[in-house]
Amino acid sequence: MAFHTLKQGSFLVVLILAISQTLNAGDPDIISDFLIPANVTIVGSNFFTYTGFRVLVDVDPPTTFKVTKASMAEFPALNGQSVSFAVLQYPAGSVNPLHTHPRSAELLLLLDGSLEVGFVDTTNKLYTQTLQPGDMFVFPKGLIHYQYNRDGQDPALAISSFGSANAGTVSVPGTVFATGIDDDILVKSFKTDDATVQKIKAGLASKA
Repeated sequence: MAFHTLKQGSFLVVLILAISQTLNAGDPDIISDFLIPANVTIVGSNFFTYTGFRVLVDVDPPTTFKVTKASMAEFPALNGQSVSFAVLQYPAGSVNPLHTHPRSAELLLLLDGSLEVGFVDTTNKLYTQTLQPGDMFVFPKGLIHYQYNRDGQDPALAISSFGSANAGTVSVPGTVFATGIDDDILVKSFKTDDATVQKIKAGLASKA
């Protein structure tokens, strides 16, 4: 009987922990309709309106990959709403380098052009797809992924939505090679030599 009770108790603890982890997986729930920043004294319709994407209308496309965000930083009304948005512009032959979003999955909709997308799961399996206008692709939360406009002539345009007001972006090249990690660690980690590490760092610096 004691063993049976212990097993039941252990199961309940595991179940409670699992539920707690699930509940804490996204942005925290709020107990009001919306959150008002401390520096805002009057809340009207303008507070819930974001006009930052107007700069994308009737302008020439960029010459390098560009992302324009509407996250909590740019649009404070999103705080507590567990949603954010981005417009991604890919000139011919450009790439959105390997990166992750630690706090949200990403749902991408291709509007124009073609786009090769892919992510790697925790078993190191690569999933890739070539999207056409109207196609959607989901990048699971926290997994390394990329988008590549392989077309050498035409640009591509996509929009992405996130299940967090602040999904976060961790650039793999930048995080690994541009944050002060000791060169000896990089050499040993990538099984290469110091000259190669310095060449990569120089290449990233020239594109900053």
